[in-house]
Amino acid sequence: MLTLLIFSLLIMFICNLMMMMANILSKKTFKDREKNSPFECGFDPKNSARLPFSLQFFLIAIIFLIFDVEITLLLPLIYSMKISNFMSCSLLFWTFIIILLLGLYHEWNQGALNWKF
Repeated sequence: MLTLLIFSLLIMFICNLMMMMANILSKKTFKDREKNSPFECGFDPKNSARLPFSLQFFLIAIIFLIFDVEITLLLPLIYSMKISNFMSCSLLFWTFIIILLLGLYHEWNQGALNWKF
């Protein structure tokens, strides 16, 4: 029991020593404060929160979500190709991909992917 207590105290001492050394040796400066400040949705945290929201961030986020959901739908489809009829799954797979590519082409034609300054 005594050895367990000694080892746990030794481990805590080593952990605290490593954390103190990391804080002492890290190269944090005043300039890093701006870099580490939160930056979300195109807003500068130093300005007023009542600025109009950029629609471009919203459109890019929606397109990202669409293609993120696409990946989650395609992975089980690949597994089902392995265990069932290859032709029916392949037709479903290519139909799904063509619909997504047509949607991407439509977004591209509408200018949703063009970043406006």
